[in-house]
Amino acid sequence: MENIKVKKEELLTILKKNRENHRVIFLEALDGFRKKAIVEFEKQLEAAKAGKKFDVYINLTLPHDQTKDYDRAIGMLSMSVEDVIELSEHEYQQYVMDDWSWKMNFLTGNSTYSGTAAAELDIQSSWPSKLK
Repeated sequence: MENIKVKKEELLTILKKNRENHRVIFLEALDGFRKKAIVEFEKQLEAAKAGKKFDVYINLTLPHDQTKDYDRAIGMLSMSVEDVIELSEHEYQQYVMDDWSWKMNFLTGNSTYSGTAAAELDIQSSWPSKLK
């Protein structure tokens, strides 16, 4: 497919909304991570105080955050002197459709701590089966 031209202000609006949605998921996942970590730390502390076996290492994966990718794209667009921006199919997929190469990893990793990420992951992973 050939490149398309879009109005810079419309693209900026879409990118900022996508960034905001991304950030909500990350912050929700970060909050969920902290809560799970506190529960795990408290369990291990109680076990240690009671003289029972306890772990010093807690195996929790940190939430993923790709906000810088949005910030970079928004910054570049904001600095552009053009009112109309040409996008490739790949750029359209990322900026408009919010479908980045890291999107599934972001949702999968954060779905442990974020209900919003889990719900979006469910939608993303099940849509082809709904076509049958």
